[in-house]
Amino acid sequence: MSKSSFLLGAVLGEMHGNHPGAWRMPAADPNAYTDVTAFVRAAQTAERGGLDYLFFPDRVFVWGDLESRPPIVTMEPTLTLAAIAPATRRIGLVTTLSTSFVEPYTLARQLRALDVMSHGRAGWQAIPSYEPEAFANYGRPVPSRTEKYERFNEAIQITQALWGSWDRAAGTPDKATGRFADTSHIRPINMQGRHVRSRGPLQIPPSEQGQPVIFMPFASGLGVQAASMYANGIIAHPSSMEEAKAQRAMMRSMTVEAGREADEVKFLSFFALTVGPTLQEVVERRMVLEEAAGIEKRLAHLSAILGDRLDPADRDKPLTSAQIAALRPHPGAPQAVHALELARQGRTPHEILGHGVLDQSPSLVGTAEQIADTLQEWVEAGAADGFSVVIDDLHDGMDAFVDQVVPVLRQRGLRPDDYQGATLRDHLGLPEQLGLDPRLT
Repeated sequence: MSKSSFLLGAVLGEMHGNHPGAWRMPAADPNAYTDVTAFVRAAQTAERGGLDYLFFPDRVFVWGDLESRPPIVTMEPTLTLAAIAPATRRIGLVTTLSTSFVEPYTLARQLRALDVMSHGRAGWQAIPSYEPEAFANYGRPVPSRTEKYERFNEAIQITQALWGSWDRAAGTPDKATGRFADTSHIRPINMQGRHVRSRGPLQIPPSEQGQPVIFMPFASGLGVQAASMYANGIIAHPSSMEEAKAQRAMMRSMTVEAGREADEVKFLSFFALTVGPTLQEVVERRMVLEEAAGIEKRLAHLSAILGDRLDPADRDKPLTSAQIAALRPHPGAPQAVHALELARQGRTPHEILGHGVLDQSPSLVGTAEQIADTLQEWVEAGAADGFSVVIDDLHDGMDAFVDQVVPVLRQRGLRPDDYQGATLRDHLGLPEQLGLDPRLT
């Protein structure tokens, strides 16, 4: 396995970390939602570990229960990354912007600005919105799926064309001759679709990598079709290794059908993780977070997964044989099998929660070696080209991952000792691109 094939990024969305109890831990600042300092520190720690990118998801409405936890996404991801850019040097910066509400010229301008500010480290997770709350915030009706993806395709093509409207042949400013740029290489695009249009050109020159790298979530149907044409990174949430292998194989096959090389698209799976010196210490760490999140509510969720009510008063007592026999695990919950197995091992409900069974992404709770084993297994099995790790508690979780897991991956030759390039395209092993892909019609 080559070092360049094992990509590694981190998800930064929630100010305190992915776990709903993180904001109530002693080190947490409850007002940090409006302060990017914590994100800057987390980004610098991730860069210290040589991670390839930071990924900021987004929703354009209040997402999450504000009665019990902070919003699930940052105030605004692109502006947050603009604050992180000058505080870092190599790590990629991937923002999320919806094509449903933003015009291509604005998309092209904002993303190009982030790209040149970071010297070629920007990435764009391109998504069409679908939530009624999002469309209500922009005063628009929810479109049909077909119309949504029509606009999505048009917006991406026009955005890419705008990126290519200022060609490198325009040169650099020359004080001696008095020419700022050769305007014969800065040309309008005059593209018009059914939903969006733009004349151009863009008023910002290319970055060191040409243009931002496009990421997309894995979505069936029209979403996968669009990703096969435009995306170089697939942000995926498979529930198992077998599901990941099937999704990655589909993505690679469709990319080839679209006229591109299969290796041009990197399948990046989410993994929620908690790391520590021993498994027992890791479980105990998670148990503290479960208490902070509201143990009664968390046990109610676990009860729904296992199919029987668990009494909060008995959270530190193993289930009896009769209780275990009465469990009816929810067939639609991937974590139910793991939770049942832990119950049969004699784990208490509190300990079962401590093993991360309520994590929405595949969860890794263990030592650095155990986590490295799983990541290596997935890549060697063809289930992923890399991973977007989700940290439970950012106050110390990113440091733990960088100081404990990354050294093990490096010792095994799975990750380089330092950055091999300067741009996000370098990190992903991608060639420069400027404008539309000429292979696509």
